[in-house]
Amino acid sequence: MNEVFKSGSGRLLSRFLPAARWLPNYSLAALSKDSLAAVIVTIMLIPQSLAYALLAGLPAEVGLYASIAPLVAYALFGSSRTLSVGPVAVASLMSAAALGQVAAQSSADYLLAAMLLATLSGLFLLLLGVLRLGFLANFLSHPVISGFITASGVLIAFSQLKHLMGISAQGDNLPELLHSMFTGLGNLNLYSLLLGVGVVLFLFWSRSGAVRLLQRLSLSQNSAALLVKAAPVVGVIITIFLAVGLNLEDKGVQLVGAIPSGLPSFGWPSFSLALIEQLWIPAIMISIIGYVESISVGKTLAAKRRQKVDMNQELIGLGTANLAAGFSGGFPVTGGFSRSVVNFDAGAETQLASVLTAIGIALAAMFLTPYLYYLPKATLAATIIVAVLSLVDFSILRKTWRFSSADFFAVLVTIVITLLFGVEAGVSCGVGASVVLFLYRTSKPHIAEVGLVEGTEHFRNIKRHKVLTVPQILAIRVDESLMFSNAAFLEERIYADVAANPAIRHVILICSAVNEIDWSALETLESVNLQLAESGVCLHLSEVKGPVMDSLERSGFLKEISGKIFFTQYQAFTELRDNSSGCSG
Repeated sequence: MNEVFKSGSGRLLSRFLPAARWLPNYSLAALSKDSLAAVIVTIMLIPQSLAYALLAGLPAEVGLYASIAPLVAYALFGSSRTLSVGPVAVASLMSAAALGQVAAQSSADYLLAAMLLATLSGLFLLLLGVLRLGFLANFLSHPVISGFITASGVLIAFSQLKHLMGISAQGDNLPELLHSMFTGLGNLNLYSLLLGVGVVLFLFWSRSGAVRLLQRLSLSQNSAALLVKAAPVVGVIITIFLAVGLNLEDKGVQLVGAIPSGLPSFGWPSFSLALIEQLWIPAIMISIIGYVESISVGKTLAAKRRQKVDMNQELIGLGTANLAAGFSGGFPVTGGFSRSVVNFDAGAETQLASVLTAIGIALAAMFLTPYLYYLPKATLAATIIVAVLSLVDFSILRKTWRFSSADFFAVLVTIVITLLFGVEAGVSCGVGASVVLFLYRTSKPHIAEVGLVEGTEHFRNIKRHKVLTVPQILAIRVDESLMFSNAAFLEERIYADVAANPAIRHVILICSAVNEIDWSALETLESVNLQLAESGVCLHLSEVKGPVMDSLERSGFLKEISGKIFFTQYQAFTELRDNSSGCSG
């Protein structure tokens, strides 16, 4: 079998089907590790799946459906060996916001719209993957995405308080949620509140106190930390017994209720062009945020084992996972941070762990759902609240304030817009802020006037170091490729410096950091060269990289330049330092 995979057809297969890379050498030892990881993740994923389905406004069983076929699809097509996909908090909240605009909750149309949303998301991700556009994720500012996730975490936590209090409340943003909850306080259910708060406290305690307790029982720290991940299941079991024993249903406590047993049915979701028009933009937004979150987790975990994650293949893996969700009665999924870390820490070696997890979830959907009738919604709400509070990181404001005012204001605006106007406006603002930051920074590259560090051949910024300069030479270094977005900025800087010093006869543009010059920048250089020559000032280039030199030579610019092209800046400085004649206009 190994010979088949080593052949040309085998290499081609492994390129499009990453699972073919690890299957030939799969061992019993790997199976043992994958099986253990699958058991732990399955236990963790059952309450999470139910909770995130309710967060998305869907029946609880839909969360289970979204945790079966998508896991198998990603196992085949995803490039990460330990990433675990499924419903996640932010994508569920974004799904709820999108679906609430097209159908009423609890209706058949709402579920069909959720399936279509997952399908559209899958098709969009697949398209990006086929076109190899994974690099586009690099244009999203990580501080801005962190700000969006932080604000989304706050919205999710507040949206679940209604279940803790047993009241009815609606809203897509923080003001609406607060107003709705305030008006519903008269219907507060004390039993539900005590139950939910108790689960929240238990889950928070389990993160530290339970670990210490298990360590006293002679368990290793790693084993104790993994067992603690099952704390939500313990909360589910205990509160189910409390709901039955105390007859909490009759006391007004909201329960999950009847959950159909069995596996999801597969088929192409029904759709209309009108519905597609309403959902395609939210689908793109969910895809973007989900992909960025997923690729960040995947890269982090892969680096710990010196493995590689292919950004384009990840698009295909997540795309097929979402298509599988759409075809099996689910809703949008992506790589989850918490479950992926648990999967990794539990020792998962390959994506077979995800396949085994899918089997575990399928068995739960077939045989355990009757026992979930008495599960209080307050328990699931508590599970969500504790999970998403780990996403909330307002320290990003302090960190960006100290590092970059532009990043700080971009993060602040994203957080405020998300909280005040909802996740759709927030993610649009986040994407827009990322693009604006990119354009702002590329339009104003760092440009330094440099001088010679005496006794060396090195040149440094005259504002930071004690260096040697001569009046007739202006040596400036551009720390960015020259493009249409920053060409005018460089042109203005050169003219301003020359105007400020009438003694200048030579302008040396140091190109050590210039990897590319586009046509707009070339035209600007031609204009600068002409204007300087008419003023009796020569334009020179130094330390030009090979590909850039090739482009300049093909354009004919090297024949027009008034000065010279120098191999090093030191050569340019030593040759021109005693030359005060300049160029004849």
